[in-house]
Amino acid sequence: MNQSTQTTTALTILRVIAGFLFAAHGWQKFSEFTIAGTQASFAKMGVPAAEVAAPVIATLELAGGIALILGVLTRIFATLLALDMLGALFLVHASAGVFVATGGYELVLLLAAGAAAIALAGAGRISADAALFGRRDSRLKVLA
Repeated sequence: MNQSTQTTTALTILRVIAGFLFAAHGWQKFSEFTIAGTQASFAKMGVPAAEVAAPVIATLELAGGIALILGVLTRIFATLLALDMLGALFLVHASAGVFVATGGYELVLLLAAGAAAIALAGAGRISADAALFGRRDSRLKVLA
């Protein structure tokens, strides 16, 4: 594989796997925990405005995860998801140390880093963004 093919493959793998994990967490907040349960959990963890934050975060993670999988508005959603994970890290997980087994931040830090990398690199050639905005003459090329 040449560098361009390797980069395309790497971005696609990272984008699809991160998107799947974000979408799964968003879906879990809607279906398994329910929004009311997520609101209560967020409030117990000290998340500000838990009543508003829970449905917003659940929607962001579900819709943003799907957007990453498809490569739609990838830089925007990846940036929002990275900020989401940094919020989770600092508001909830930092005080518990590194390891997830004790409520730590290892998973949210990895998801934040992956989302940040996607935001910086873009969706790659195998994406809706590339198909929609990837032309040289596109005014929205920055989205590709």
